[in-house]
This record gives sequence, C-alpha cells and structure tokens, in this order.
Amino acid sequence: QVQLVESGGGSVQAGGSLRLSCVASGYTYSPYCMAWFRQAPGKERDMVARIDTRAGGTYYADSVKGRFTISRDNAKNTLYLQMNSLKPDDTAMYYCAAQGSGDWYCLSTAHYSYWGQGTQVTVSS
Repeated sequence: QVQLVESGGGSVQAGGSLRLSCVASGYTYSPYCMAWFRQAPGKERDMVARIDTRAGGTYYADSVKGRFTISRDNAKNTLYLQMNSLKPDDTAMYYCAAQGSGDWYCLSTAHYSYWGQGTQVTVSS
C-alpha cells in the first residue's frame, strides 16, 4: 500500500519561505507524475505544481510561477516543494499526490490515486 507523508508546513509572514517534503513508501512501481495540490477553506483543490519524469518536465500554476519550485529525489522517494516569497493567498492545506500504477495522465485530481494527509501553510500579512 502506497503511503505519502507530508511535512514542512507552518506559519510564516508574507515574503517568507517554506520547504514542503513528501516521503513515499510502499511503491512497487515508479509513478510518472507526482504533484502538489492545495485547498483553501471553501475552495476546490487545485494543482500547484507537478513533475513528470517522462519528459523531465514541470508544471506550475500561474499564481506560483517564479516563486515555487518542485523537485523529486527518487533515491530518497521524496518530493519537495520550495516556496519562496510567500503571500497570504498561498494559505491553504497542501497535499502531495502520486499516480497509480499504469496511470498515464496527470493533469487533475482525478488522475492521482494516492494522497498524503496534508500539511497546513499559513501566511500572514
């Protein structure tokens, strides 16, 4: 059973930085895509960033481009999200997600089979 465990959230002032980590265990395969999503109260869960090993590519939501960086250390089974220049609008629960075995697409929440429990990020002005 695949398990994803996030850490690194917390409370920071605007302009500050945080690095989120997501440690994966239980894999019998290597997912093509892993991603970070976030969900603020009363809002939908949106993709923040994803990394796709097939093309070596990354995707970022427009709202975080230039401020957030996603990376993946396969040797450590760990996904990271470096968040700089944080804004109050970044306040949300952040979730790590991974594709299931054999899955191909990775564009939305529906394409991810495994989720972490979430880590809260709160940015004050």
